[in-house]
Amino acid sequence: MSTTTAAPSGITGAASALRRLYFVRFGFALVWAAVMLPMASKLNPAVVTLLVLYPLFDVGSAVYDARVSRAGGSPALLYVNIAVSLVTAIGVGIACASGIPAVLRVWGAWAIVAGLVQLIVAVPRRSMGGQWPMILSGGISVLAGASFIASAGADKPSLTSAAGYAVPGAVFFLVSALRLGRAAKRG
Repeated sequence: MSTTTAAPSGITGAASALRRLYFVRFGFALVWAAVMLPMASKLNPAVVTLLVLYPLFDVGSAVYDARVSRAGGSPALLYVNIAVSLVTAIGVGIACASGIPAVLRVWGAWAIVAGLVQLIVAVPRRSMGGQWPMILSGGISVLAGASFIASAGADKPSLTSAAGYAVPGAVFFLVSALRLGRAAKRG
């Protein structure tokens, strides 16, 4: 005898699914930052791999988000995020051949666009709860992206700020996941 679990429906189901996603994103971002920070002073194969992996993880997260959030509205902006993050992974890989300033410019442009998408997606989701951290995170990502681009022109640009960018993002995902727990329990 086999049993199947129906997919969660409505706001409660989306909140529960997003909660799980946000916990996973929290863990990934912390581990990524912990591995990346000590190596952020120069480009080497491990750093290049990590730099490409981060936006690819964002692609997978956006695919999952689009799938579980379909009932709550159009996932069009999530598809934009998928495309932008995929192009970023490729762009970062190419930029690594030109050096840290080029990587910071690509990373910064991605942070700006992804932050805007995150902000715009989170605003209509406020009714499910736990979205204020995502709104704040999106806004901060836009500012951080601009700072990455500006820091590309520094005398000794470093990837430390790009690696550190994952830590506040992780905290915002954790706070949002915890707040979404309330919405998931309401159902």
